[in-house]
Amino acid sequence: MKMGKPIYLDYNATTPIDPGVREAMLPYLGEHFGNPSTGYAYGHRAKEGVARAREQVAALIGATPEEVVFTSGGSESNNQAIIGAALAQKGKHIITSRIEHPAVTNTCRYLEERLGFRVTYLPVDRYGLLQPEAVLSAITGDTILITIMQANNEIGTIEPIAEIGDIARERDILFHTDAAQSCGKIGVDINRLKVDLLTLAGHKLYAPKGIGALFIRGGTRIDSLIHGSKQESGRRAGTENVACIVALGAACDIARDTLPDYGKKVKRLRDRLQARIEQGLGK
Repeated sequence: MKMGKPIYLDYNATTPIDPGVREAMLPYLGEHFGNPSTGYAYGHRAKEGVARAREQVAALIGATPEEVVFTSGGSESNNQAIIGAALAQKGKHIITSRIEHPAVTNTCRYLEERLGFRVTYLPVDRYGLLQPEAVLSAITGDTILITIMQANNEIGTIEPIAEIGDIARERDILFHTDAAQSCGKIGVDINRLKVDLLTLAGHKLYAPKGIGALFIRGGTRIDSLIHGSKQESGRRAGTENVACIVALGAACDIARDTLPDYGKKVKRLRDRLQARIEQGLGK
């Protein structure tokens, strides 16, 4: 029996690179190969590409460019947000949920096992929803960070981030959300959500793997994880991955343009697939 071409459906695991994103990054794999930290023409072109991408990422989430730090992806962003906040604050208690991505739960376990932090892992209901009241009840005088994902990567539940943000802000507790699964798919506004730290992963919104960003609200104190030269305003050392940074910026631009119709399109496709499956099973 001849098999047809497989259909890829696991876009929560990763997305293909958008053709427009690929086109945007190609010049930085060739003629614009310079190091952004150098002072001559090749470096200037690369630096301009990074600066433009920072503006594009910031525009997608309602931040300022200075609040965007480029990382190697969602896992690094989560690690820097959680460990960086833990090391920079006075206190030893963190609140999270039981359904976070391993990049969050394993980071919290590391802080528990190696550095003596105490972590509360809150349960969710049958729909994967965390109740804000549970967060409020878990807060102690020693709580320094709340970290809750915006959208679950397995079941798609969208958590009440803005409500939890209100609770955190009223008590002067840092609030981080892993928005890797939501950026580019639903509206993500750091001011509406009232978050201090937000994780974004490029390969979840049609950019390459190995690139991400961390939003750090202005005035928020967190430690750096990678030390060296002064890239990313001293917040994340290492020569910039310019081509992938440019690609992430282009992907965020495309997401901004397509976001109003994205949800409707996906819903139509989902409903059509479900109807076809049900029809086939009925035969």
